[in-house]
Amino acid sequence: MKYKRFEDLPVWKSAIDLAIRIYALTATQEFRRQRSLRDQLERAVVSISNNIAEGFERGTNQELLTFIYIARGSSGEVRSMLRLIGSLPLFTKLESQLQPLSVQASNIASQLGGWATSLQNSDIKGQRYLTDKSRRILKGNKDREEFLEQLRQMNEQRIAEMEEKRFAEREEKKNC
Repeated sequence: MKYKRFEDLPVWKSAIDLAIRIYALTATQEFRRQRSLRDQLERAVVSISNNIAEGFERGTNQELLTFIYIARGSSGEVRSMLRLIGSLPLFTKLESQLQPLSVQASNIASQLGGWATSLQNSDIKGQRYLTDKSRRILKGNKDREEFLEQLRQMNEQRIAEMEEKRFAEREEKKNC
């Protein structure tokens, strides 16, 4: 599926959800006197979705890759901070909330890593480089692939019909 807006990206939606959950965590009483820790955690989690959005809007795969890796790094920062918070006696009441947040941040990093790999293996340089000519070439390649797939399916169907016919002929000879 081709996404036209960053708001439609599942990884961006997951990053926003994580930010909402982190903000709920940092709104607890335990964080009241821990301003720098709270602020750093909130900045790191917001950085994930913001970098996905900014990279997506840039228009080139190379820039998008840069921002994906920054977002992935921010996801690692969130996981590191959650681990630290889990180790501090002040936050023992929040322990059960930290693990699911860490898992979600890890899943986001995995999604971003997969996306980065697919971009690195792509022949397309990004929306900014798409011209009418390159769009026609891409459409022609897509149409060609679809046509070849139809031919393959027709050939498989023809082979299956021939095998059915041979089987029926063998069965008829056996019954004679």
